[in-house]
Order: sequence, then C-alpha cells, then structure tokens
Amino acid sequence: MNRILALAIAAAFGVSAHAATTTTRYDIHVENGKRAGEQVVERDDDGTTRVRYIFKDNGRGPELTEQFRVGADGTISQYSVKGNSTYGAVVDEHFERSGNQATWRSTSEKGGRAVNGAAIYVPLNSSFEVASVAITALAARPDASMPLLPSGTLTQRKLDEVEVSAGGKTQKVQLLAQTGIGMSPQFYWATTGDKPRLFAVVIPGYMTLAEQGWAEVGKTLAARQKVSETRMLTDLAAQLQHPLQGLTVIRNARVFDSEKATVGKPSDVYVLRGRITAILPAGSPVRGAVNDIDAAGRIMLPGLFDMHGHVGRWEGGLNLAAGVTTVRDMGNDNAQVQQIIDETAAGKLLGPQVVPAGFLEGESPYSSNGGFVIKDLPQAKNAIDWYAEHGYPQLKIYNSFPKAILKETVAYAHSRGMRVSGHVPAGLRAQDALDAGYDEIQHINQVMLNFLVTPTTETRTLERFVLPSEKVGSLDFNSPAMKQFVATLKAKQTVIDPTLATFAFLKQRDGDLNEPFANVADHMPPDIKRGFHVGTMKIADDATLKRYEKSYAKMVEFVGRLYKEGVPIVAGTDEMAGFTLQAELELLVKAGLTPAQAIQVATRNGAKYTRTSHERGSVTPGKLADLVLVDGDPTKNIGDIRKVAAVITRGHVIYPQEIDKALGIAPFVKDAPVVRALPPVSSNIVHGGNEGVLQSMTGTARHRH
Repeated sequence: MNRILALAIAAAFGVSAHAATTTTRYDIHVENGKRAGEQVVERDDDGTTRVRYIFKDNGRGPELTEQFRVGADGTISQYSVKGNSTYGAVVDEHFERSGNQATWRSTSEKGGRAVNGAAIYVPLNSSFEVASVAITALAARPDASMPLLPSGTLTQRKLDEVEVSAGGKTQKVQLLAQTGIGMSPQFYWATTGDKPRLFAVVIPGYMTLAEQGWAEVGKTLAARQKVSETRMLTDLAAQLQHPLQGLTVIRNARVFDSEKATVGKPSDVYVLRGRITAILPAGSPVRGAVNDIDAAGRIMLPGLFDMHGHVGRWEGGLNLAAGVTTVRDMGNDNAQVQQIIDETAAGKLLGPQVVPAGFLEGESPYSSNGGFVIKDLPQAKNAIDWYAEHGYPQLKIYNSFPKAILKETVAYAHSRGMRVSGHVPAGLRAQDALDAGYDEIQHINQVMLNFLVTPTTETRTLERFVLPSEKVGSLDFNSPAMKQFVATLKAKQTVIDPTLATFAFLKQRDGDLNEPFANVADHMPPDIKRGFHVGTMKIADDATLKRYEKSYAKMVEFVGRLYKEGVPIVAGTDEMAGFTLQAELELLVKAGLTPAQAIQVATRNGAKYTRTSHERGSVTPGKLADLVLVDGDPTKNIGDIRKVAAVITRGHVIYPQEIDKALGIAPFVKDAPVVRALPPVSSNIVHGGNEGVLQSMTGTARHRH
C-alpha cells in the first residue's frame, strides 16, 4: 500500500501508523494456472486490519483498499473500503457501530438501525477478508449463526476436513458452507482450531484464492469441495424434482404455437417418459393415462431457451423456475460443463438441459481463461477437434483470438460441422467477422463497435463498454453504412444475440434500480435487492447519464430494426439466471416485437440455432416434453412470463413456488397445478387407450416426414 495513503487512512481511524504488523498474502489464480490477482492482509497489534485486493480477468476486475476494526464480539465495528468495482464504478463505503447503533453509507445507499448483540455487516463491495472475519465470529457461536446487517441471518456449517501439504509444509483445513448471503451457499476453506480464519476460496472451474505458497493444493481442495457440493445438490434435486410415473395428461391447456406465434384452442397434452405422445382437443375422453394435471386454461409454452448462459451447478433452479428448460452455455471450464451435462441427464442436478458452445480464446494479458486458450492455427484446430468429438454444435471465439488465423479457424470449424459465433477479436470490426464466416455475433455492444472502433481501439479493456455508451446515441441508423451492414446481416442470415438486459448496466447510475430487475426486486431476498441498486459504470454527472441513457435506448431500438429487417434474433442473458431471460423478452417487446414474437424468439429460434428443433422448441407429439404452464397471458402482456405455475422437463414436474421458497424468494404465483393419480380402468380400455395415443404420435411423425 502507498505509505501516504496508509498514513491518511490510519489518521482517519485515529490509530498509530507505527503499530507492529503481521501480513498474510493470498494469491489468486484462474483455472489454467494464470495469476490474476492478490489479497494482502496487514493486521496491526492495535486491532486495525488493512487489505489490498485486486483481481483482473478478461480485461476487467475490482481494485479495493479496506481498513477495519473488529470488536470484542468478533464482528467488524468500523469499516471503510475505497477503490473501483469490476467495470470501473467508484467504490466508497463506510460502516460504524457505536454501542447499539449501526450506521452505513456508500455511493448507492445510506442507512442505520439499532442493534442488540452481535451482528455482521455485509459490504456491497469487499475483499474475501470480510468473510474471514465472519468465519472466526461464527465459529465462536454455539449455533454457528448470527444476524446480518442491514438484514438477514448468516449460518455456517462444516462439510469436510483434510490435511494438505505444499513446499514442505503441512496444514489441516476445513471446508465451511455459509448460507444467508446470495441465493446459494458460499464455500470457504478455513484453518482449524479455536479461531479459524480464511485459508482458501475455490470456485471450481474458475479460480482459486489461496494463502501464498499453497496454490498447488487448489486442485485437491476443488475436488473435495465438488464432492461436498454434489451431496447438497443431489439432495436439493431429489427434494424439488417430482417424477412423472406413467402416462400423464395435462388437461385444458391453451398451447402456444411457436411457428405461428399464436395460442390455440384448449387441448389435452399427453406425456410419457419425458416426451409428448399426443395432443387432443380439451375434454376428449382420457385414454390410458394414470395421472392428470389440470392446467385450468393456463397458457402452455414450449420450454424457453436462454441462448447466452455460463452455467453453474447452483443456478439451475433459477432457470427452471423461470421456465427455462434449455441453456446454451457460451463459455466455461470444459470439465465443469461436461460434469453439469452428465449430472443433469442423470437427474442428480436441478437444472436445465445444456447445449454447449466451445470457448476459444487467444493468449494475451487480457485473455479470458475458460475453454481453450491458443497461440496458433494447429492449437485452434486441436481445440475444435476436441469440441467436435464431445458433441459441441457451436464454437465461440473471444476477444484476444489471433485475427491472422480467424478465417482459417472459422472454415475448419465449419468443416467439422460446427456453427461459429463470438465476440469480435481485437483489431477487427463486426464486418470483418462476417467476412471471416461468423454465423452469429454475441452482444449488442460488439455489433455497435463496428461503427465506433479505429485500428488502435483496445476492445479488450473497459473501452468495449465505455465507447458504445458514449457514442451510440449519436449514430445515424439511416446512414448508408448502417443500412449496408444491416443488409449484409440479413443476406447472410447472421444471428444476433444482443443480451440487452445484461447491458442495461451501461446506463445505471449508482443507487438507481437496474431496469431489468425492477419488476422482481421486491420478491428477492434483501441482500439481492440491495445489490440491484449498485451501479457498475463510472457515471460521474447528469450529462454522462443522459448520454449513456440515449445510447442504450438506441441499442434497444437497433435490435428492433434488425428484427423488422429479417435479421435472426435469439434471446440470451449472460446475467442472473432465469430472471434476466424474462427481462430480455420485455426488452425485445420494448424494441418493437409483439409479446408473441418475443416468446417465439425464446422458443422456436432457440431450438433452431441450437440445432435441437427435432426435439425442442414447440409443443409437438414426438418431441421432448419441455412444457411451461403460465398464469395470465404472456402473448398479450409479456410481464406475465414471470407467472410460471409449473414446469415439466426430463420426466419431472417442477414447481417454481417450491424453488422460490428454498431460495428465499417471494413466489410469483399463488396456486400451482398438482399431479393427481387417476382411478384404474379395465385392461381392455387401457390397451385401447395406449394404442390410440401411439397412433396419434406415429401418425404425426409420418405426416412430418
């Protein structure tokens, strides 16, 4: 830390700058072993702790400087953090507890409350050392539980213990799970003994923070952590997935036709072993079914597609609760995504089906470090071969990919039967990616940069966000260059994956509620709702805010123009699972699509561009029974897309109400349709019923062929 800054902070807290100090250093490595940051913790013998935290991956990341004191009860009594968030927003937050009064303020909020007894303050931006304080404090509590500030309760339990060795040293460490912050457990490796503290943080498939000198034990800790997480996830799946045993009829459902973007007359839909076997007019005699579900006139949608996810093992419930039954993964740790696919198929993981896109990046100081990071064409071809052999239908190229081999790489992926999409590599424009053979472009900012970059623009830094925010508002969409670009997209049928909801952060001022989450914020746990108000861009004044708002509005407008001109659009998120897809559909409607067209994009288009139309994307006999029952009518009011009453997928029925309750979310619907066992009928009727259903299915199949 800068000595002058250290003296200033020490003076602000009224402590001596000459207190004896002990220092603990943590190194941060991403999955491929690249060092991506550090956390340096300095503890003075007068009770002051200072932390310097920096993490950089993919050309962005936070830089924070903290100082705090711990009170007699083991919780933080004074806290201050300054710096910048992941996307450059100013971080300036303070907390203080004096007696029974706690007060806090940041760039986005100001508050206070009376407190009796110990309580843990949760900063909006912090290093992992704050979690270390909580580890020690909770270990001293008989019930390992403590109130949170501003609200909530934090609990901690031990999952595992192991002795690790590195560099001639041996250390016994324990795996702890904390619940109460966020919507999934937070896992920490801690020392053992009376006063445990943070030893390591492992995010399997992504990164490891570990005490300096212990990085090599990261793989051991990750493997053991996955075992513990698997036990918890398997229990959760068993609790929230309800198997459909035998032929089931969903009665009186109004089925959305994803080809015509219309709602049909009420129908009875038959499901057996995870597939649709027949669709009959509502009220037809029930033939052979052993269960029924009364849809009570609800809209039935095909399962929705999120076409831009980065799947994790804990977020699947959020997707399913939103009616998302398929996620296209657009970049991940390869082993992690393969594990998720296997666990989901086996019914051990609560989550949507995954269609993976192979991530391909080039080496640079700005590299993102998932998938394969390559140097040359032979390495690129080797990666493509691996993806093709593992069933990936698509390749995603990223920011630092070597532009000199782009065209040859795209051609080789095409020769292996793969679609190609991605960001636009640094030094190129979107038009260059089209010329190289891209089938699809991710993100509206990557499209807009086509008209903004110069040969020297560094699009691997925050400039890829700042430049569109500053300049898109002044673009003329009727200019010859714009019209020609759109005409090229149409002629080539290049797909655009705009992720509009994700990029709403470009115009969110710190303290304002981020637009995509405005309609769900009041349903969320308090700490999640609080986070929706934290801005990520550096918006210093009203003039900047107005420019950024205008630019974002024009990005939304441009997507509508693309759709009207016949350019294919898909609905993706790259943000909070489930809820962001719903917001994306609202923004497509804001861009000019009808609600039914937006749902068509999230169903038919999703299936088409994941190459799964033969089994997904419509409610059709013979296809997978990925079905969503929705209250209201989202084909008229797109906001009703949040009113998911039940989801059927992979032979299970799933109730969003139950998922919401497990995650601390206030449900969006009151009543859910239940599975009811039907009384047995005579064997000859059962035989005739099954035969009739089979004929209905095979007859439709013959007609299709």
